[in-house]
Parts: sequence; structure tokens; C-alpha cells
Amino acid sequence: MDKKELAGKIDHTLLKAFADADSIYSLCEEAVRAGAASVCIPPCYVKEVHERYKDRLKICTVIGFPLGYSVTSAKAKEAESAIEDGADEIDTVINISDVKNGRFDSVLDELKLLKKIAGEHVLKVIIETCYLTEEEKIKLCGIVTEAGADYIKTSTGFGSAGADITDIRLFRENIGASVKIKAAGGIRTVEEAELFVKAGADRIGSSAVIPLLLK
Repeated sequence: MDKKELAGKIDHTLLKAFADADSIYSLCEEAVRAGAASVCIPPCYVKEVHERYKDRLKICTVIGFPLGYSVTSAKAKEAESAIEDGADEIDTVINISDVKNGRFDSVLDELKLLKKIAGEHVLKVIIETCYLTEEEKIKLCGIVTEAGADYIKTSTGFGSAGADITDIRLFRENIGASVKIKAAGGIRTVEEAELFVKAGADRIGSSAVIPLLLK
């Protein structure tokens, strides 16, 4: 896989709590130069980045992040605000507490609402695999598919572990044909990114790969 092709699959990411504007704009410049799929940035930066880059850059942001247990109405408002500010893609964290309590109907209802709000914008669903059993992961593949989400995503990068190749294979076996896969969390080399793509990931979330591709 050549550098340009791989870059086009990367969400160049900076979600640290202390990310300053200079760091965000450096990230954006790298993404533009490399031809990254998007930048994944905190919601508070979406509007100004959109105003500066317009159509030159796809903007992804996060809601209910990183723990997922915000109430649905708060996530809905976050999604509405992000889209209004210029986000092209939304990465939402499921309510893992609902999963652990077996409240899968609540998880599905929330995702259906968020996809309705997102409309033609891309909705990626972070299920945070490190906290889930295999049975829960398989169940969530079905829920993400039924909700009409565009992607299922492994991790926030803030949990106890990140992306795992075995989860990509599990997703591929259990998601619907319309759902793509995003691997994120701990992917720090070009070689690792390529391995996840070969395993079935359509998108990679990483802060480290794009700078390596620009060397």
C-alpha cells in the first residue's frame, strides 16, 4: 500500500484534554499535506477549523467522549452543535453502563437518534472493546448495523487497551454489509496501520501515522 492510499484511510487525531490551538492547526496542516481522511479533534475546535479550512479538510469530532455515559439528550445536543459548527463526521461512545446492564434497547434507541441527527454526515460508533465480552461485542455489531451507523469503532484510546486485530476480524464476521470498521487506540506505526487495514479496517484513528507518512 502506497503512502497516499494509506493516508486516505487515516483520521489524524488529537483529543488530549490539554490540546492547544497551535497543536490543532499543526495537525490540520499535516492532514492537508498528507491527504488524510479527516482530522479528529475536540468539539470546541470544530467551528474555527471549519472556518479556516472549509472544503479542504474533513472534520471529525467526538461526542459522549471518552466514557460514554452522558445522557442521550446531552449526546444529541453535542451532535447537533458539532454538525452546526461544521463537523463532517461524528464519533460517539456508546453507553457502556447500559451494555453491562443488558439494556440493549436503550443503546439502539440512542444510536438511532444520533444517526437521525447526523443524517448524511458520517456516524461512527465507539464500543470500547477493552471493557466488553466477546458476546457483547457481537451483540453490538448487530445493534450498530440496525441503527444505520456508518462505522463501528474499536476504542477511544482512553480505555485500558486500544485496537486489537482479533476484534477487527470479529467485527467483519458480524456487522452488516453497510457498516465499515474503524480501528483506533495504540496504532503508532505505518506497519501497524497496514496490518489493521489488511485485517479489514476501513479507517484508522491515530496521532502518529500521518507524521511518519510525511517523512
